[in-house]
Amino acid sequence: MAIIKLIVDGGAMKPGPTIAQQLGPKGINIGKVIDDINKATHNFKGVKVPVELDVNEKTKSYEIRVFSPPVAELLKKELSLEKGSGEPGKVKIANAGIEQIISIAKTKQVNMLARDLKNAVKLVLGSCVSLGILVENKSPKEVISEVNSGVYEKEIKSEKTDLSPVKKAQLAEYFTKVKTQQEAKAKAEAEAAAAAEAAKAAATTAAGAAAPAAATATAATATPAAAAATPAKAAAKAPAKEEKKK
Repeated sequence: MAIIKLIVDGGAMKPGPTIAQQLGPKGINIGKVIDDINKATHNFKGVKVPVELDVNEKTKSYEIRVFSPPVAELLKKELSLEKGSGEPGKVKIANAGIEQIISIAKTKQVNMLARDLKNAVKLVLGSCVSLGILVENKSPKEVISEVNSGVYEKEIKSEKTDLSPVKKAQLAEYFTKVKTQQEAKAKAEAEAAAAAEAAKAAATTAAGAAAPAAATATAATATPAAAAATPAKAAAKAPAKEEKKK
């Protein structure tokens, strides 16, 4: 029995060199395997899903085991995100409700090292930190502290996962303000950086222009001095010649 581990696009796995190299030598029908995996993962469309194939090389049979997707993938699907923030501490990309966090925690709890739903919720909140996702209009770290102090005890105990349209709209409205502020700040920083670069370039140009001017001024000063010294030198030699004649 051989075990093959894969990460596939839920419901949309396609033929590729990886699966061909692993199944080809075992004489397994690759097309059928892909069809079966897509059927088994159709509930996770748009998400990367871990899959294991238990292959019996003698009988050419196999068993598919589907695992729940990583928390980050579930968060991105839930919040319609393509990717996480490149600067999670500075740039926020979404604003989730505690109900959405509880829903993901319920999905992942079996695969998490969490003794209960409350701890699973905190693990999901930890992923929100690294992705740059706000929760309940706050930093996920602040929400973790609130979970510890019992602020969301009612929602967690009742396993509340339904986010009302009114609350969803409120979360979206708050995030729109955050996004506007982030964009304004980024624009100001870019303009300041451009101004600093322009000032640096101007200083360099000015320094380059000043050097030839200084050299010209030095030469102009030296020429009259040299001219004045020449008659004086000639006058000094004249008496000496007269003394020789005497």
